[in-house]
Amino acid sequence: MVALGAAIAALTGIGAGVGISFATAKAVDATARQPEAGSRIMTILLLGAALAEATAIYGFVIGLLIILNLG
Repeated sequence: MVALGAAIAALTGIGAGVGISFATAKAVDATARQPEAGSRIMTILLLGAALAEATAIYGFVIGLLIILNLG
């Protein structure tokens, strides 16, 4: 049961990966449409990627806490 809870908590990595890939695709599309706004788009993309990755890290930490405290 502990392993199942940890696995569910670790699934946040999938959401982060999908979110970052979707954001990257949209940023490439936006840069292709407006090349002069590339630096601003890149800044927003990096901020969004950092927030999405933070979600994955939180899920990983929760998974570790579940395993270490209940295992």
